[in-house]
Amino acid sequence: MQQAYLAAAVQMTSGPDVTQNLAQVAEWVDLASHRGATLVGLPENFAFMGEEEEKVAQAAHIAQAAEQCLRTLAQRFQVTLLAGGMPVPVDGKRVVNRALVVSPDGQIQMHYDKVHLFDVNLPDGNTYRESRTVVAGLSLPPVYYQPELGHIGLSICYDVRFPELYRHLAKIGAEILFIPAAFTAYTGKDHWRVLLQARAIENTCYVLAPAQVGWHYPRRQTHGHAMIVDPWGVVLADAGDQPGLAMAEINPERLAQVRRQMPCLQHRVF
Repeated sequence: MQQAYLAAAVQMTSGPDVTQNLAQVAEWVDLASHRGATLVGLPENFAFMGEEEEKVAQAAHIAQAAEQCLRTLAQRFQVTLLAGGMPVPVDGKRVVNRALVVSPDGQIQMHYDKVHLFDVNLPDGNTYRESRTVVAGLSLPPVYYQPELGHIGLSICYDVRFPELYRHLAKIGAEILFIPAAFTAYTGKDHWRVLLQARAIENTCYVLAPAQVGWHYPRRQTHGHAMIVDPWGVVLADAGDQPGLAMAEINPERLAQVRRQMPCLQHRVF
């Protein structure tokens, strides 16, 4: 029988300096591991958060450096790493935004390329056009299974606004929804927590949601509040508005209890 275990959602303030960002990642994974976490999630843009042109120009270097860092850390600390989104070059002009699963033996087990791109004009005057530099993924996200951890469904940031994606994940067995983000400060204050709770409640799943926080470069501020939410929608941990860790227990018995009490997934009509 699968045992309960500790998971950590990392909250960081990534910037344009890849080396500095990956040094921060190493510190947080080290700390999470020493506090007992065996599953550690990193936010979207963990390796680079800067101007779009610079991201594309450096994409090959960012991807290579990040991948090597993740492999090393997973092996050194014997943790499973969920890396929440980094640029991987497609051609000289665009990238995919890719999440990775790295097992404790340092192997990349699975990846997911973000399908929903953030092309939005916000009321605060900021405009975001992710599709200008990012190619949308073409495949539904997968579920990663590890006997000690359970079934983990992958997604990235803006995906959280599309409930059909998470219903797909629940349908193919997800018990934990990985939702790494760099949520804008403007939308985050009203939508972040309620969206995470909704995805947890409607799919009776745990949610592991690492986040970016604070100012990354001029014009880009993120909301923070990395969270772990249980299948009843209870927020078990919230990292607040500073870099840090949200840590909580993932308990298979709690998951089974909620699914017995509220068997929504068995009652679906359509």
